[in-house]
Amino acid sequence: MKIASHQLLNELTDLTNQHLFYIQQLQSLPDQALTQKASVTSWSALECIEHLNRYGNFYLPEISKRIMETRTNAAPVFKSGWLGNYFANSMLPKEKLNKMKTFAAMNPLNSNVDRAVINTFILQLQTMLDLLQQCRNVNLSTIKTSISISSLIRLKLGDTLRVVIYHNERHVKQIEKAIQ
Repeated sequence: MKIASHQLLNELTDLTNQHLFYIQQLQSLPDQALTQKASVTSWSALECIEHLNRYGNFYLPEISKRIMETRTNAAPVFKSGWLGNYFANSMLPKEKLNKMKTFAAMNPLNSNVDRAVINTFILQLQTMLDLLQQCRNVNLSTIKTSISISSLIRLKLGDTLRVVIYHNERHVKQIEKAIQ
């Protein structure tokens, strides 16, 4: 995938703003709506949000650290790496949401979560918006970030942003279904 850097950042910013707006609306829902589950093995809306918080706890500091360490200037075009593009595209929700295995440490099933996870995620989304703004001044292709599943694999910053934000999109769709 090849795309103008500003276009990619605009698209990711728009998606993150949509997520922020939707998650803020959840604050007005009763606890019952946020904790209901379709089955004993499915996640409630709050569990979905906790899952996103756990990933945010890894990725937001990692992205911030890499931006701060960089000495590169922004490039007009972002060219995705093959692995990063694969990971990002696999995160996008499909028409019928495809199930994916999650690592035990990231699985919030039957965790003791409460509404506070919503506020945490709102703060994480606001942090992501700040990071996306900072990314306008750096090269999305040359900066590499570690990923949560292995410290040996590093993705281009633009791909990492896509993975995280598409992952958020996937679980926002899951939250919508859990609330229905």
